[in-house]
Amino acid sequence: MYPTIVRNLLFPLHEKIMRRPTFDFAAELEKTQWLSRDALEQLQLDKLKALLNIAVAHSPWHAERIHNAQIPLAANQTLSFADLARLPTMDKSDAQSHREQIAWPDVPGGRSLYNTGGSSGQPLIFYYGKERQASDAANRIRARRWWGADLGQREVYLWGAPVELVKTDRIKQFRDRLMNQLLLNAFEMSVDNMQRYTQAIEKFQPTCIYGYASSLTLFARHIETQGKTLHLPHLKVVCTTGEPLYPNQRTIIQRVFGVPAANEYGSRDAGFIAHESPQGQMLTSSETMILEILDPNDQPVAPGQTGEAVITGLHSQAQPFIRYRTGDMIKASAEQCKAGRGLHVIDEVVGRSTDFIVAADGTIMHALAVIYVLRAIEGMGEFKIIQHSTTELEVQFVLANDYANDSGWQQMAEQEITVQLKQRLGQSTDIILKKMDKIPPEKSGKHRYVVSHVALPDGYTG
Repeated sequence: MYPTIVRNLLFPLHEKIMRRPTFDFAAELEKTQWLSRDALEQLQLDKLKALLNIAVAHSPWHAERIHNAQIPLAANQTLSFADLARLPTMDKSDAQSHREQIAWPDVPGGRSLYNTGGSSGQPLIFYYGKERQASDAANRIRARRWWGADLGQREVYLWGAPVELVKTDRIKQFRDRLMNQLLLNAFEMSVDNMQRYTQAIEKFQPTCIYGYASSLTLFARHIETQGKTLHLPHLKVVCTTGEPLYPNQRTIIQRVFGVPAANEYGSRDAGFIAHESPQGQMLTSSETMILEILDPNDQPVAPGQTGEAVITGLHSQAQPFIRYRTGDMIKASAEQCKAGRGLHVIDEVVGRSTDFIVAADGTIMHALAVIYVLRAIEGMGEFKIIQHSTTELEVQFVLANDYANDSGWQQMAEQEITVQLKQRLGQSTDIILKKMDKIPPEKSGKHRYVVSHVALPDGYTG
């Protein structure tokens, strides 16, 4: 009875108060997913033309690029994907440095500042609006329904949360429980906490469990090493996010929780991109974004080949992301949806993965727990966190240009970093701060922004 109240009363009321058209989006997605591929791509082009016209009218930075590319946007002109490909791509530095020239100040419904998690070492602060929020939420609602988990049914989130619980977090906790959601802190994965999480989940009896792929794997290994058998008769699916889901991770999650694991792919800046279906395919959010998979020369890769995900967010009006390079590597596919949907399919998210950090008391936490500390420092540019031992953490960092020569600001920033990291890792931890002109890549040429040389306890690796 209560899930019905949440689905039909509490959640709609919440979204109405927040002025988000989530339910209109969700209802529309239930219909459009069954369009033919041709009809779905025409819907994409119609939305693309509307977005580009908004960008011309309200985004000077985009307007110049669209004008130079001679994109046909008049009502009597036909727009094609080839026209979109004439536009140059944009990246995170473009979105950051030209934010005010890209964003629409008076976007209907208003706009909010948001930031990325910073796992790339360069967190992005950007504007997003009510339509973007609603489209992401609606896509997630639809994907859950593929697995038989509907809005209002009980859901557990193994997710990042602040170390100290302040008043606003208590309000959010109350709201989560009102919405039939239970939040467990993925940044505090000690043995004792994981014991409590196990008890809390069995008491809560969720229909869906959602969290970082690595954190859920760690939790599953803990349950298995304790010889515990979970009793979760209502559980339909475990949804993983934030990282690629590797075969060994999928195996243990499914073995321990007794249901399929379904991977989700998205990011805060690009939005909800794809979700795994019960047929084992990664289906993209075709109605709300255009996904290109490009090689280093900006050419589309062939099916089966790997390239960079380049996103055009069709509902990113507050700060349009048009041909936005995500930095994520994915494998293209020519498959059709096996269930008959018109949604596009991607083969594999090669993507990035994140290490764990081990605190002095043995608590295992997702690396975002320390990434968030650096991300919150105004003026922070690139950074790299290296855990040499449970008593020694090295932070290499590059300051943004406006702060590079401000020694007083740097001293205050370093003090704040040290205080915050010690709160998370333990007061005995030695925090080594190194200001750099540039942070070099690994020998492989790849950038790793969190590296831990601390082995996890037996039974928690791989």
